[in-house]
Amino acid sequence: MLVGLPSRAVARNFNMPDLRETVVFRWLAAGDRGDLDVFDDLLHPDAIVHAPAGLSTQSAEAEKQVWREALSAISDLHHDVQEAVVDGGLEMARVIVTGTMQTEFGGVAGSGRSFRIDQAVITHLRDGKVEEAWEIADIAALRQQVQGDQ
Repeated sequence: MLVGLPSRAVARNFNMPDLRETVVFRWLAAGDRGDLDVFDDLLHPDAIVHAPAGLSTQSAEAEKQVWREALSAISDLHHDVQEAVVDGGLEMARVIVTGTMQTEFGGVAGSGRSFRIDQAVITHLRDGKVEEAWEIADIAALRQQVQGDQ
């Protein structure tokens, strides 16, 4: 039994795949490149993405628009997937996000300062595409690094 978990919980052997083969890696890499048409192969048209800072979306097209806005504000945006765990239709990734905030995005004012934050991405897949995802990012660290004492 695992401490702090119900008695029915058991440890599982999760698959640690080649990162480049995961949907989450391919999604973030395509976004960083601005290759948003690839999203059609990775996200269901009605995919729901829960994101911080008011950036949640209800469709692949809306998610593409968020990425357009992100890349406009942060032209050097980069998601470095550190590790991923895959269990059937579930992918989880630990990511380091870096960039330079040139203009406002997600309620954070642009200052020309660089940032480096931690992010976790949890995706539920159906037929090999994202059906629903949760992005958990350290927005407080982002604000501190980009806005400082402003």
